Amino acid sequence: MTAVRRHNHNEAMITMMVIAVILHALLILGVSFELPPPPKLATQPSLDVILVPSAKKQPAPKEADFLAQQSQEGGTDKAGRARPRSIPSQPALKKSDKASVEQVRSGTPAPDKQQQPNVVTSKKKVLRKVPVTKKTPVKAKPKPDMTQLLSSTRQEIARLTAELDRNSEYASQLPRRKAINSSTREYRYAAYLEAWRKKVERVGNLNYPDEAKRKKLYGDLLLHVSLRADGSVQQIRVVRSSGHKILDDAAIRIVRLASPFAPFPAEIRKEVDILDITRTWQFLSNNRLFSGK
Repeated sequence: MTAVRRHNHNEAMITMMVIAVILHALLILGVSFELPPPPKLATQPSLDVILVPSAKKQPAPKEADFLAQQSQEGGTDKAGRARPRSIPSQPALKKSDKASVEQVRSGTPAPDKQQQPNVVTSKKKVLRKVPVTKKTPVKAKPKPDMTQLLSSTRQEIARLTAELDRNSEYASQLPRRKAINSSTREYRYAAYLEAWRKKVERVGNLNYPDEAKRKKLYGDLLLHVSLRADGSVQQIRVVRSSGHKILDDAAIRIVRLASPFAPFPAEIRKEVDILDITRTWQFLSNNRLFSGK
């Protein structure tokens, strides 16, 4: 009955796995990715920079003909004549040259002096365009043929079915087990467990360890015992130690002394091959062995 349940459970798991594989395949094949085109590089306007040299500071004359803020600009004479306007492009005139002063007052340039234009330097900043490497868009993988997809799905189903058959065959060969303890309420198992407990407790009190008596050791431990259908012991192990190796070894020795136990009843033998019994055993201070929960 247990094998049939496992077989039905495995078939349900395989069916769900196949559906999940088909849905994932359709979802992956139906989605494609494409990168957006790279943005165009905007060309910035050029910038013109004009550098104008600052006027050189002229030394102060010993005898000034005019009073002005700087370089005779904005000054006047005592008679109230019009202020001379100096040409920025003319070179500075010497104060000792009377003819040059008269020419400046009348506004006519000197015949032997050539007009020197201001030199304007223009620096133009040129922006060089950096070539942009165009990225090739990622092309989506070609979608496989539905025939290939269905063929691979059928192969996967066949593989899972074969694996399920192997697991079912292996599970059918394993012994049927059932774990029982003090909380078991099924009558056929509870009655067998109680008879087993009484026998172990009786043998333990008759063979209480002398070393534990001398050293006055006491404590409790959790013991797991596996019984075959004929009542023989398959395995004994200490699940939780008492803290004293003498008591742990004594508990294992007492169970082996009490074996073999009664064979399984017919109603238990139909369902179980091995019983796993877990009980707590207490070594009391009055040198008695007692089985708790």
